[in-house]
Amino acid sequence: MDFNADLQARVCAVEEVIKKYLPKEEGFQKSLLEAMNYSFLAGGKRLRPLLMRECYRMFGGRGEVIEPFMAAQEMIHTYSLVHDDLPAMDNDLYRRGRKTTHAVYGEAMAILAGDGLLNLAFETACRAFSLGGQASERETKRERGAERIGGAMTILAKKAGISGMIGGQAVDVEAEKRKLRLDGEKLLFIHEHKTAALIQSAMMIGAYLAGADKESVAKMEKAGYAIGIAFQIQDDILDITSTLEELGKPVGSDEKNDKLTYVSVYGLERSKQDVEKLSREALEILRDVPERNEFLEELVVSLINRKK
Repeated sequence: MDFNADLQARVCAVEEVIKKYLPKEEGFQKSLLEAMNYSFLAGGKRLRPLLMRECYRMFGGRGEVIEPFMAAQEMIHTYSLVHDDLPAMDNDLYRRGRKTTHAVYGEAMAILAGDGLLNLAFETACRAFSLGGQASERETKRERGAERIGGAMTILAKKAGISGMIGGQAVDVEAEKRKLRLDGEKLLFIHEHKTAALIQSAMMIGAYLAGADKESVAKMEKAGYAIGIAFQIQDDILDITSTLEELGKPVGSDEKNDKLTYVSVYGLERSKQDVEKLSREALEILRDVPERNEFLEELVVSLINRKK
């Protein structure tokens, strides 16, 4: 099986897992649940739960304990996109080739849909407690299961919160509101926290739930940083070089919203070079893991050349 076929098969498998945790559209709050599911089922690369599962497998993880975290990670990512598209943020009407949640359900319901997905993410992650967990050979029985799951939830919460994604979003919003000219350091802070944090979370949780030691989890955090920054820079590049059909949302939206990006600060050629440099750094880390995951390595390479 070639990489693209293998990727499609694995994404479909991930899709089946995470869809199991969606709420039924019933009750007086049915409209809210419909808006949440509309947002979640809008498609996408499912990159974060895929990275999580592949890291879990790379470190010898077996069993279903990873599955609630895969769904929870994607719910958090989806809620962030719903809020990011709002008029108060990027004010985008299209994402992944169709209308954004607020364009279909209204601004108030989109805010609630995002809130609902965030809360459901942690409710879903908690379901892992009933599935048990893994441990390294050095760990005692008491340290198995519950403590590993609790540690994974801590990673999830920190990388999604004020020290992670939300913190990065806040700095981004403030910079735009005040029309500040971002320097490289502050722009990198935004990319690290707003984008890379959730990729770090996915890779760290995958390794941690598989029983990896602290050093290995730290390496996944470092690899996730490189992948996340490269991914965001590539996103900035595509916003000016892609098409609506390829990207699934209007191109040039960053420029339209007077949004400062890596490309606007460093230029297109420097941005392309940095994507390649960061991707190489991530690959060096992944190739140093005793049980290499060649699919995971190919996935990172594919991110460099993606068109959407």
